[in-house]
Amino acid sequence: MTQLLEVQDLVRHYALPRERLFGPPPMVRALNGVRFALQAGRSLGIVGESGSGKSTIARLIMALDRPTSGSVRLLGQDLHALDEQALKTARRDFQMVFQDPYGSLDPRQTVARIVAEPLAALAGSSRQEQRERAGEMLAAVGLRSTDLDKYPHEFSGGQRQRIAIARALITRPKLIVADEPVSALDVSVQAQVLNLMQDLREKYGVSYLLISHDLAVVHHLCDEVCVLHRGLIVERGETAQLFQHAEHPYTQALLAAVPRAEPPERRPI
Repeated sequence: MTQLLEVQDLVRHYALPRERLFGPPPMVRALNGVRFALQAGRSLGIVGESGSGKSTIARLIMALDRPTSGSVRLLGQDLHALDEQALKTARRDFQMVFQDPYGSLDPRQTVARIVAEPLAALAGSSRQEQRERAGEMLAAVGLRSTDLDKYPHEFSGGQRQRIAIARALITRPKLIVADEPVSALDVSVQAQVLNLMQDLREKYGVSYLLISHDLAVVHHLCDEVCVLHRGLIVERGETAQLFQHAEHPYTQALLAAVPRAEPPERRPI
């Protein structure tokens, strides 16, 4: 299989405000040498508790932030070594779905403009072509082309996340980074969105990098899992194998914390 994404020795430290006038600024070590690769056609989940560095990885892979050191290569290109124009062109191959489906959509824009936004940014297509493609993407995520002229507030949370997925898909990317894509949705809607993402993966051949604290979501959608703890990957493996035979104590603790339905106790009559 083709190597799609390669993350090498990724480090990200953040300087905090100085506590003393002449003292060094304190540092937050969000990532401390993260390394993994993702092959085309496969999906990878990154799990860990809040503050483990998951969202920092997402921002660095999307080139929304710069690493302290290390590299992110997509299809062989070091994204952080590209100039502005080259990075803009490269973004055709990688898109993102954010956690909050309402906060990530501009409430002043119609769905047509929201979904077509990545195409408009790349240029090379007419308004009519962009609208037609937006209608196709809405149909692909289970909405109607008549929804193009509506606004985000006219949809439910699950429908808004479908719009966000349509926007991510419109450039036919090789990779979608999904940062907690269903955590803001009702439990009854989560399964629908996850099933949609799985269907779209099979239809378009897209790979997902799924950031989540929910192990059940990762188990449903991902072929492999990386467990992130304090900025380091402490365990990685095939999803089914790792969930059944976790070796690292931190992974075992995460799995032990997953709620399980227990049968009610039998009471004596």
